Amino acid sequence: MIEECLAVEFRVQDDDCPLAEATSAVDLEVHAQAPQLRADGYDLLQFSSPRNDHFVETLDADDRIRYLHVTEVDGRYRFRCLSKHPCVVHDLINGGLIVETLRYRNGAATVFGAVVGRDVLKNVMETAGDTVGVRLERVYPMESEAQEAPSQQWDLTPAQEECLRVAVELGYFEIPRATSSEAVAAELGISKSAFLERRRRAEEALFRQIFA
Repeated sequence: MIEECLAVEFRVQDDDCPLAEATSAVDLEVHAQAPQLRADGYDLLQFSSPRNDHFVETLDADDRIRYLHVTEVDGRYRFRCLSKHPCVVHDLINGGLIVETLRYRNGAATVFGAVVGRDVLKNVMETAGDTVGVRLERVYPMESEAQEAPSQQWDLTPAQEECLRVAVELGYFEIPRATSSEAVAAELGISKSAFLERRRRAEEALFRQIFA
């Protein structure tokens, strides 16, 4: 059994996949799930962005995109589609990278994930070295991340930590509030009621520890 797990972050530039090119043409940040390569060669893409009709039109005009489906929740768009142009991230996944977050902006992608063991890291690094435009930004033991993670420091569940992190990123706690509970729930892929309950449980856990 391999006990060592490493957190890694890659920067991908010069990828000519549809999402990279669309964010090069339209200035916004896209949050994406790891692409799923189907047996027929198409990528299944799921991602979200701030509401921007130019971005939608850019994707819709791309001949490589099929079955583009868009829903809106309080100023954010959620997309599902097929792409017949696999992105560079697949090379890293095939090398052994476990993708946790994937973000596109200005034509570049930031990929954060994990690898299990040094041998897998070496394989991913060799893959990255053979792929144009891929650069390793940082790597560190997952244990140190776990010690510093809010879920460990404040005794939150991983789901509660993700709930608060996404809410902060979308501006849910800003004054005035920059987004709604519906939008945060949509980004998390859960219902509004599930988000509100998860948020309240996380807040209760934090407050009990702060004021204990």
